[in-house]
Amino acid sequence: MSKPVIGYVHSTESFGSVDGPGIRFITFMQGCRMRCEFCHNPDTWNMGGGTPYTADELLDEALQYRDFWGAKGGITVSGGEPLLHIDFLIEYFKKAKEEGVHTTLDTCGQPFTYDEPFFSRFEELMQYTDLLLFDIKHIDAEKHKQLTMHSNENILNMARYLSEIKKPVWIRHVLVPERSDFDEDLIRLDAFIQSLDNVDKVEILPYHKLGVYKYAALNIPYKLEGIEPPTQERVENAQRLLHIDRYQNFQRS
Repeated sequence: MSKPVIGYVHSTESFGSVDGPGIRFITFMQGCRMRCEFCHNPDTWNMGGGTPYTADELLDEALQYRDFWGAKGGITVSGGEPLLHIDFLIEYFKKAKEEGVHTTLDTCGQPFTYDEPFFSRFEELMQYTDLLLFDIKHIDAEKHKQLTMHSNENILNMARYLSEIKKPVWIRHVLVPERSDFDEDLIRLDAFIQSLDNVDKVEILPYHKLGVYKYAALNIPYKLEGIEPPTQERVENAQRLLHIDRYQNFQRS
């Protein structure tokens, strides 16, 4: 008998309402390779932490709240970066689908590669994934690297692959003044999104400072010191340039 796959969980949220459709049980996995300057959860970066769970243990916990999900709710796995726990995700989502549960994956796509063994595992995971919340931090390769310490080439490749297989996604973009709030970049991002055939929704997530205290507690320098959240005018400008109203009444059959 094989050992159960273990996933390391930072925390859970029982009644999430912003990370996928309906009311959702959200799991935040521990560990992330990205170092986004605006990250409000630097406590999820360390791969060595978290609480160990088997897929059965986590699903049993999630199903306690099933009566509250309604027709559209379900489970969402976020992070950190959940794709760093891909074998655990496969087992968790597979068991969830056996129970008729809607599954959503919230990812930045950084671990994606066509290399094996990852790609075959990713293909299998997509069989049990209903929706992805896909974060595109920056469309410009150099600015993306400055913002996150990683390239965006494989991330955009993942977006294209999801489009090829027609896997539904919600595109998310964190709007950070002096970093990701430039009209020319937003126009480029819009053109990229329009080249995809699987986008159900586009969301602008305004940068906020709610996690700044964590940097001090962890003795991590905060690189956005002095940068304030975007004004409502800039948020509306980004929404206009990304044509988010195009998706407001979208209903996937």
